[in-house]
Amino acid sequence: MSAFTLSQLLVAIAIVFDLISFQFKSRERIVACLFVSGILISIHFCLLAQWTAAGLMGIASVRYLTSIFTTSKKAMWGFSGAAVLMSGLTYSGLVSVISCIGTLFQTRAAFCQADKNLRLLMIVGTSFWLCHNILIGSPVAVLMELLFIGSNLVGYYRHYFRGQLHSSKRKA
Repeated sequence: MSAFTLSQLLVAIAIVFDLISFQFKSRERIVACLFVSGILISIHFCLLAQWTAAGLMGIASVRYLTSIFTTSKKAMWGFSGAAVLMSGLTYSGLVSVISCIGTLFQTRAAFCQADKNLRLLMIVGTSFWLCHNILIGSPVAVLMELLFIGSNLVGYYRHYFRGQLHSSKRKA
């Protein structure tokens, strides 16, 4: 099996964790799923020799695990600094910048106390990663980001928008 094929297989497994992550209401369960997904995605980027992305996803995996236990702003700034440092050390052009920006949004999201804000910031960060994955030519990773955004939107609708619709109908 080629490194490319294996990388795409790992991302396909990560998709499963991404899809279920935003169907949970508990932020701890959301980030636990993202932790597992991040490890698989980091290995995927290693197989594609995308070192900035691999490093950022490695940091993201530790960040998700940490954010289960704390929403400390100090931790958030520490992980943001680590992401910028990793991006600088492995810089390879525009894709490094795009993945760093996406990571910074997702870092802020991971340390949000409210899952509503976590979801919204994740959509922004994931949009940058979508662009990154298009540019590096990883089709299953592109699909993963599209599904991740879609799953996030479905979860947002289920937990927030649908409830507002039902309560406004009762008032009418």
